[in-house]
Amino acid sequence: MKSYSVKEIFLTLQGEGAQSGRASVFLRFAGCNLWSGREEDRSSAVCKFCDTDFVGTNGTLGGKYKNADLLADQVNALWPDESQKHKYIVCTGGEPLLQLDEYLIKALHQKGFEVAIETNGTIVVPEGVDWICMSPKPNTDIVVKSGHELKFVYPQPDLSPENFEQLNFQHFFIQPMDGPDIKVNIEKSIAFIHQNPQWRLSLQSHKMIGIR
Repeated sequence: MKSYSVKEIFLTLQGEGAQSGRASVFLRFAGCNLWSGREEDRSSAVCKFCDTDFVGTNGTLGGKYKNADLLADQVNALWPDESQKHKYIVCTGGEPLLQLDEYLIKALHQKGFEVAIETNGTIVVPEGVDWICMSPKPNTDIVVKSGHELKFVYPQPDLSPENFEQLNFQHFFIQPMDGPDIKVNIEKSIAFIHQNPQWRLSLQSHKMIGIR
């Protein structure tokens, strides 16, 4: 059976997008197809602005899980015993679709979880995912053209939000790029949305309130 390389698993609140504020287990897979995760490779990476550590399996509850059932058991153990309703998991990375498959989705569903993903859109989504958030990056071939939310990190050199407005998503979010220019990027995002009201503002509220 397939094994899964996991960077970390933790209980938190979703901090971004349409599900912001919702209690969530975050399952962060190791690895990405757009960047190695090593700083020495950032300048040559397809995606140069990632702010997430997805290298290795040394995070909280990280490791090599031998099969889908073992990983689903670990995820389920984090959900409070007294609150077995509204169970929600966000599969992220790196790029979760390098590893997330129908077996793990089924195992998580059997535990009662609604399964969400955060993907760069370059890999086909397997059947059974309940919430699809796609965040496009420049110089990539986007194959995920429908879903629940499109989250555009703004601004990006050589990539414009207008390129994606005709895709079949329920929500369109502009999220200011984090980093030393965050204040300027928030101002630019607001100005863009004023001119393009199809889009809504997504802020990384988990960083504002000091949770991960």
